[in-house]
Amino acid sequence: MMKRFLIGLSAIFLVFALAGPAPAAEPIKIGVAGAHSGDLASYGLPTVKAVELVVKDVNARGGILGRKIVLLIEDDVCKPEVATNTATKLISQKVDVVIGHICSGATKTALGIYKDAKVVTVSPSATNPELTQSGRYPNFFRTIASDDAQARLGVEFAVNKLKVTKIAVLHDKGDYGKGFAEFARKFITDGKKARVVLFEGVTPGAVDYSAVVNKVRQSGAEAVIYGGYHPEASSIIAQMRKKNMKTLFISDDGVKDDTFIKVAGRYAEGVYASGPKDTKKNPLAIAAIAAHKKAYNSDPGAFFLEGYAAALAVVNAIQKAKSTEYNALVKALRTNYVNTPVGKIRFDNRGDAIGVGFAMYQVKNGAYIEVR
Repeated sequence: MMKRFLIGLSAIFLVFALAGPAPAAEPIKIGVAGAHSGDLASYGLPTVKAVELVVKDVNARGGILGRKIVLLIEDDVCKPEVATNTATKLISQKVDVVIGHICSGATKTALGIYKDAKVVTVSPSATNPELTQSGRYPNFFRTIASDDAQARLGVEFAVNKLKVTKIAVLHDKGDYGKGFAEFARKFITDGKKARVVLFEGVTPGAVDYSAVVNKVRQSGAEAVIYGGYHPEASSIIAQMRKKNMKTLFISDDGVKDDTFIKVAGRYAEGVYASGPKDTKKNPLAIAAIAAHKKAYNSDPGAFFLEGYAAALAVVNAIQKAKSTEYNALVKALRTNYVNTPVGKIRFDNRGDAIGVGFAMYQVKNGAYIEVR
């Protein structure tokens, strides 16, 4: 009997020896797409760092569902034509979920590719309303409010707080900037307390904006509402101030970035911009900012907290769904709240985050301060 048992045991060991060690579970692949180089890198790199911090913590705790997370980080320079290649590359690498993209135009271009591949995409910063309100992208979610919300806030602030009646609305012709500007024009017109005296697009990357600055002067505008990003905004405000124009300058979260202040210098002083509500007193925000300072020896940049929230929302959804399968993730994102640095959030059926919003800020003594 003992001989027979030993022979059987030897056979079992032989099977394990031939089979080798049990294979490790396949990692969960999370893509991080956005502007990681170029003029708008200050918008994209903070999200990379946010996701890195969340994933490092998750992996240190053993991963999710017994699987570690690996990051696939791809740069789209915030350009739609590059974003197509970025999305295609991530799909070819069999990405499970994408956090990004950063700019609305690049996001819109990439979303169709992710949709066809049934890949959930969560952006910390793509605010164009059409991305959720059109119903075209059921795979898209965001941890920031949409442009119609911040355009309304900017207009109401200009008219009711600053008491302006003549407004010039400018934009950079892109999905994000023009979309914001068109909503601003609509809200000004609908409100009937002020009127749009100029609606004009500018060319991104131009050296000289004197033509549009002169149009603003000639229009008699008391305020400019600008839709776009900080490179053009810094040039426009500098040229306005050099011409001794006192016209108020109000913009969006594409300008509510410390890089705008660095580039515009003293001309940034007094500029208003909308941005995500200040949640720095949120315990999770405090912890996230402290983790960033410890890891990178610097303060986080624009959309860092929204990027951190996106990563936490993805991790939570995978845990709740017990899977990375598309339909399960979509359901989990829409039905489960998660505590994040931007508040306790979940996503509605359109993909917008319930529990987030915008506030107005002004540059005072070289820093953006929330206007109370």
